[in-house]
Amino acid sequence: MRIGAIIPVYNEESHIGSVLEKFAPGLVNEVVVIDDGSTDNTSRILAQSKAIVITHHERTGVGKALRDGLNYLRERRFDVAVILAGNGKDDPREIPLLTAPLASQQADYVQGSRFLSGGSYVNLPRARWAMIKAYTGVWFILLGRKLTDVTNGFRAYRLGILDDPRIKLDQAWLDTYEFEYYLHYKVISLGYSFCEVGVSKNYPTRKKYSKIVPLLDWWSIIKPIVVLRLGLRS
Repeated sequence: MRIGAIIPVYNEESHIGSVLEKFAPGLVNEVVVIDDGSTDNTSRILAQSKAIVITHHERTGVGKALRDGLNYLRERRFDVAVILAGNGKDDPREIPLLTAPLASQQADYVQGSRFLSGGSYVNLPRARWAMIKAYTGVWFILLGRKLTDVTNGFRAYRLGILDDPRIKLDQAWLDTYEFEYYLHYKVISLGYSFCEVGVSKNYPTRKKYSKIVPLLDWWSIIKPIVVLRLGLRS
């Protein structure tokens, strides 16, 4: 099973080096970092690493970055893609937890969860905890599936599912935060096998812990399940 890790980054000079150092030899077959228009020293750090680097000369959005990473792996006939953050919140050493259900044919898509047994979270702000729980509850109501951590971006996919013509990743409206939630909805609603596994999600102690802009980006996160459920998008 050929596994590729995809890491989208934007101005992560303080974290991406330490994230890449946690990839022990043989953990995955290839690490693909998409530098989405960084203006700090991220590009210099990546140039000194062993990762495959896809460079966007200007910021296009995390969805476009993920699409480029997935296309890179699909063109090279990888079997599995693992997506994780480049800001240190996800631990690459936990990748085997996500890929084990894929290797054993138990799942086509695996979602990491900080709230399941074996999972953990550190410094998670209370407001964000409440938002995650509420949003996850909305998915349970609309999909009828028990989910615990919809917003956790530490995930693994069997790449073959992306050949399904009902999954249309090349839509321009998916260029930002919509992309992950669109794919999450499609995979589950189309009946592919799915499970969650416990992983860690550690937040920094600094006040600014995310690049998500309140209200504006919150709508990007909520939008996919709303428009897909109403049949306004496919």
